[in-house]
Amino acid sequence: MHVKRSILGMFGATAMLLTAAYTTGSAQAATPADQGAGARVLVAPAAPAEARTASLAAAASPGISPAVTTSHVAPGGSYTCGSGNLCTLVWDPTTSDWKIFYLYNCNRYSVSNWNGNGTYWNNQTGNPTSYFYNQSGGVVKSIQPGGGQLGQDWSPIWSVRNC
Repeated sequence: MHVKRSILGMFGATAMLLTAAYTTGSAQAATPADQGAGARVLVAPAAPAEARTASLAAAASPGISPAVTTSHVAPGGSYTCGSGNLCTLVWDPTTSDWKIFYLYNCNRYSVSNWNGNGTYWNNQTGNPTSYFYNQSGGVVKSIQPGGGQLGQDWSPIWSVRNC
C-alpha cells in the first residue's frame, strides 16, 4: 500500500512539474491582459541623486487621494503604462525604488510626499488635457497624451487632474 502511494505521489509531482514547465514563460513575453494593446513598456530612471537610505526613520511613502492602483519598480527596471493611464513615477524613500501611480479614472487627485525629481508618461486616450497644480491651486503644467516619458520635479505639485 505504501509503495502504491509513493508511486502515485511521484507521478503527481512529475505531472505538476511538467505542467509548470510548459505553462510558464518569460514574464516579459506578453503584455498583461489588463494593460491592453496600447500599453507601453518603459524603463524607470536611475535613483535620484538626493535619495538617502540613512533617513528611513523620518521617511514617508508617497501617497494619493482618492486611491489609485500603484506598483513599485527598481531603478532602471521596466514597467508597463497601460492605455488610458497617466503614469507617474515618484521616488519612495521607504522602499528605495520608484512608486508608480496609475491615474485612469478622471479625477483631481491630492498627492502627499511627492518630493524631488521623477517622471510621467501620459498614455491616455481621447486627447484629454491633464494638469499639475501647486499648493494654491495654480496650474504648474498642462500636458497632452504622448510625448514620451518626461521628467518632473514633484516638490511643487500638490494635486493632479488627469482629464
